[in-house]
Amino acid sequence: MTSTFYRPGAGPADGVAAEEIGKPGPVPVGIRSLGAYVPGGVVTNRTVADWASTEPEWVAVATGIMERRVAPVSESTSAMCEPAAREAVEGAAGPIDALILATSTADQVTPATATALQRRLGLDGDGMAFDLNAACGGFVYGLAVARGLINTLPNVQNVLLVGADQYSKYINRSHRATVALFGDGAGAVTVGPVPDGYGIQGVALAAYSEFHDEVGIMAGGTREPLTPEALEACRDKLHMNGKVVRRVFVEKVPALALQAADEAGWKLADIDRFVFHQGNPVMLREIADVLGIDPDRVGVTGDLYGNTGCGSMPLTLHHMNRVAPLRRGEKILFAAAGAGMTVGAVALTWW
Repeated sequence: MTSTFYRPGAGPADGVAAEEIGKPGPVPVGIRSLGAYVPGGVVTNRTVADWASTEPEWVAVATGIMERRVAPVSESTSAMCEPAAREAVEGAAGPIDALILATSTADQVTPATATALQRRLGLDGDGMAFDLNAACGGFVYGLAVARGLINTLPNVQNVLLVGADQYSKYINRSHRATVALFGDGAGAVTVGPVPDGYGIQGVALAAYSEFHDEVGIMAGGTREPLTPEALEACRDKLHMNGKVVRRVFVEKVPALALQAADEAGWKLADIDRFVFHQGNPVMLREIADVLGIDPDRVGVTGDLYGNTGCGSMPLTLHHMNRVAPLRRGEKILFAAAGAGMTVGAVALTWW
């Protein structure tokens, strides 16, 4: 009979045996369950073309996006997160000890949207809850933070990590370069201990602040308050220098992906699935070309949902699992870039 592993001050690790966990040393940490949600409203390329005085064919060719989902005005980011989070919690290995919400479209400036989500889920109590804003790179940053919490705090065993954004409320509809790209959505995972040889094997994180002002919502904070002049100039709407952002994405995401794979001891040929931030499907094909990988191994949901920010990677993982269920031992590489510019990658063996 095998004994169940306990960390000091923590509960049992879902019945994972001590010899499987491989103590001493850091606890291997992986994804244990998935959840996803997209709003019901659909915006087609025909609608985008009408808004931005362009052609639907241009949108499809330039971006690879066919449609995107949009939340109603009454649906907050925390409300959009709730169904995705509930699905993930239902499949969790145990009680949730911490909630991380990766988003850059919070319900309000303060308090954290994570606490609103915690209340919606009925998880009030001793467990921590906080927001993480690394823009579209937030989900990979969140995976690294979740692993760190589990390995440093004795009372944290299971982390609920949610990625969500609804940029539809920050889009200038007359600006075709942004209105064509962005949609709303949420994805969630639970992160917890797994046996040796599984879970997160490599992490690479970076930020390239020389590109800080190339994409973002510039007005509404302390740097640039919402003055009448800022509103008239649409500084409260999403701004993006598309050429620069695309170049950084295509250069830096493959570089960080290679770093994470190298830390894991993997060659790209070893990797079963690639989950990239869904900037747009055209950029995903460019990244596949740069890395020299088979595009069939790259998950794509941007054609259906557009760029859903922090929601795009967990949404894509959920979609891939639904189409072709993930198998134990599969090697998965996550990589993303976001405003700032934040870039990150995580190499993970599925448990």
